[in-house]
Amino acid sequence: MQLKIGHWTGDGTGVTVIVPPAGTIASGEVRGGAPATREFALLDPTRLVDRVDAVVLSGGSALGLAAGDGVARALWEQGRGFPTPAGAVPIVVGMSLFDASVAGTPPTAADGRAALEAATTELTQGRVGAGTGATVGKWRGGFSPGGLGIAHGTAGGASVVVVAVANAWGDVIGPGGEVLNAAGDPGLAPVPRFGMTNTTLAVVATDARLSKTDCFLLAQSGHTGYARALHPAHSRYDGDAVVSLATGEREADLDLLRATVTEVTAGAIRRAIAPGPSQR
Repeated sequence: MQLKIGHWTGDGTGVTVIVPPAGTIASGEVRGGAPATREFALLDPTRLVDRVDAVVLSGGSALGLAAGDGVARALWEQGRGFPTPAGAVPIVVGMSLFDASVAGTPPTAADGRAALEAATTELTQGRVGAGTGATVGKWRGGFSPGGLGIAHGTAGGASVVVVAVANAWGDVIGPGGEVLNAAGDPGLAPVPRFGMTNTTLAVVATDARLSKTDCFLLAQSGHTGYARALHPAHSRYDGDAVVSLATGEREADLDLLRATVTEVTAGAIRRAIAPGPSQR
């Protein structure tokens, strides 16, 4: 699966661009109460366009969505996009999280272009790109570093890779139910602070041959992974969203694939706060 990922990392914020092969089928779903998105409505299975050219993750909340404009313009200059009588129109889906750059300098179109130009098959994780200013564990009255995590899995002959940026109101939870981040005191009752400063984002990619509706079901399974690795997940204060991509090289059992995506998404979220070596 020739997935390329590029990062632009700024001062407390950043941009991550995921570039799939041409013709990649896509869908997605939002379950959090406070999303900041670009072109997300076209991912609905009932909409005409079933393919995307790039997915852009950024800091800066709604202001950071400008990064997607730079990516779209650069792809347009390359002649890549959905064919129309007037030429190709790049389909660029954007998702933003809230970080401290909202009070300073959110990512711009130029920063999105820079992340696209840096795209490579070498996948780097940690406090880079969109994960630079991410924090978690805020519902207990503190901040703990979040970040960008990458995890891999297989389902039959198909492969799965998930890129997740953890910037949750809640805690990151390990496989045994333990709290992995250090923010706040787990013995204290949660407090309604730091609302509207959150959002966990994920891009699920597989080389399976799927329809747009299948991709929508895959995005739902990604949200199940959120529920396993975040507590609470999908709050009113989070813009939790998942985009799923299928490049179409291999046959796969959809339900086995969905089960795998759930586990791999949870793993990517956990890696976002405790990343291992760079994944290739």
